[in-house]
Amino acid sequence: MRIGELARRTGVSERSLRYYEQAGLLSAGRTPGGHREYAEGAADRVARIQTLYAAGLCSEKIAKLLPCMRDSDGRAAATADTYLMTELTWERARIDRMIEDLRRSRALLDEVIATAARPADEQP
Repeated sequence: MRIGELARRTGVSERSLRYYEQAGLLSAGRTPGGHREYAEGAADRVARIQTLYAAGLCSEKIAKLLPCMRDSDGRAAATADTYLMTELTWERARIDRMIEDLRRSRALLDEVIATAARPADEQP
């Protein structure tokens, strides 16, 4: 599929797709006319890349991680090594800390909302 079709299927801009290719996260063949041509599984790979970016991983870490994931289902492949698993364990802990911070923030907001929703004569 061409870059425009991949962009439509994934909701990712063509510019981002070109960046992913430049960063070694995504590969494309070329047509005789020089247009990018992506394999059918590219949409799944782009979704995986987006998920990893959303988790706060940088493109360098994602580039290390993707070869350790099977394209068919995203699960770990035999190429995953101890160093990478150590890094990913650290990333998971960082994400857990972010989740806990967000939970505390949400609880604080809930408290403020609940207080603000009370009638004025019931305010503390």
